[in-house]
Amino acid sequence: MSEKKPVNVPVMAELAAQEKTPEYLFWVGCAGSYDARYQRVTKALVRILTALEIDYAVLGPEETCTGDPAKRAGNEFLFQMQAMQNIELMNTYQVKKIITACPHCFNTLKNEYPDLGGNYEVIHHSTFLQQLIDTGFIKLKEEGGFKGKKITYHDSCYLGRANGIYEAPRRVLEALDADLQEMKRCRTKGLCCGAGGAQMFKEAEKGDKEVNIERTEEALGTGANVIASACPFCMTMLTDGVKHFEKEAEVTVKDLAELIEEEME
Repeated sequence: MSEKKPVNVPVMAELAAQEKTPEYLFWVGCAGSYDARYQRVTKALVRILTALEIDYAVLGPEETCTGDPAKRAGNEFLFQMQAMQNIELMNTYQVKKIITACPHCFNTLKNEYPDLGGNYEVIHHSTFLQQLIDTGFIKLKEEGGFKGKKITYHDSCYLGRANGIYEAPRRVLEALDADLQEMKRCRTKGLCCGAGGAQMFKEAEKGDKEVNIERTEEALGTGANVIASACPFCMTMLTDGVKHFEKEAEVTVKDLAELIEEEME
């Protein structure tokens, strides 16, 4: 994609005031909103959606946490409070379809909100990007910058084992004409990055080695120049792992949306 210009992101409340209901709600998530690194992923996805004239909007300041970390940490009461607040808001805006770049948000919105009255068609951005590529909406440069480059993909637990999404991210990477190098532990046997189950927010327990260090070793062992991920938690843990091995100059960790945005015509 050419020069990055500021994008006017549509907000649900503003569209509702005009009696408009967009086709998709883009659920940004806590990391996509507040984490400096993952904000770049949010911006990349927004630029893609805008360039393709996808009918979407965000909740903006009305969006709050899905409640996933509270639930994983064992606070079911707090989770239900957060979830019901979100469901009430989304139902008010007549939300039917949700896109999100966070597998944790995706899993919670898709599998746990229906029990509380929140029934939506929830799609992770890896699947959405794959569909846009397959249908020809996304057109990539013929001689892209990733042609022949070694890329390895890390399966997010909540995308892979929890929801069975393995092919979509790989199809996206194949569209880049990259040389996909699989880690020994991948797909159904993929190793967690170490952030799941609210581990992201607490000090590590005693052990011989950090989980993210072991996973990064596997990624570096493929000889890949790029470690692709599709989850904010995974991105943080893998980026920290690359820094641990002082490989930042040789290896980058990037989200699928960033890779596609770079190579769009």
